[in-house]
Amino acid sequence: MFIGHFGVALAAKKMAPKTSLGILILAAQFLDFLWPAFLLLDIEHVRIAPGSTRVSPLDFTDYPISHSLLMATVWAVLFGGMYYARRRNARSALVIGSAVLSHWVLDFIVHRPDLQLYPGNETRVGMGLWNSWTATITVEVLFFGAGLAIYLSCTRARDHVGRYGFWALIVFLFLGWVSALLAGAPPNVAALAWGGIAMWMTALWGAWVDRHRAVIESIH
Repeated sequence: MFIGHFGVALAAKKMAPKTSLGILILAAQFLDFLWPAFLLLDIEHVRIAPGSTRVSPLDFTDYPISHSLLMATVWAVLFGGMYYARRRNARSALVIGSAVLSHWVLDFIVHRPDLQLYPGNETRVGMGLWNSWTATITVEVLFFGAGLAIYLSCTRARDHVGRYGFWALIVFLFLGWVSALLAGAPPNVAALAWGGIAMWMTALWGAWVDRHRAVIESIH
């Protein structure tokens, strides 16, 4: 899943209105932000194999540190705990931790059985939604659209950055997802990893535009 994760981040703003959208994007995408670095460090591995599923050309051979259920839970606790230690906001910390863990749940829905429960475990799980173009696109658009609607219902633009900068981010994410679907397999693993690292910019972008948007007062 790609834009579906960003949908979670957008929707989480309603539950944690004092938390920057940048932090929420970082949380919802944290596992995928870790993974490219682990690829470059040769800690985790992926094989470019068109046909592995109908949607994704990637065969995730091993990524237990970033994407096993146990480690996703650990990252969620650490991320939420660090936020609480800094902000002393238990509700926001819980939302952030849940956003981190939601990434594994959504990946479980779309991946074929390649997700481990914990490092060293041979059991692989996944529901395989990526084997259907129609189902994948429907679920992604629903998650992203719902998240966008929720975010817009609880914030408003303060200025042009909050309006046009925000919508530029939304268009970038949506067109980036469409382009990735149409582009086919990446040329090599290094290009895939560096492309993933470049996506860190979306958290910075989200933080920037969110500072130019106000939380609607009825949201507590």
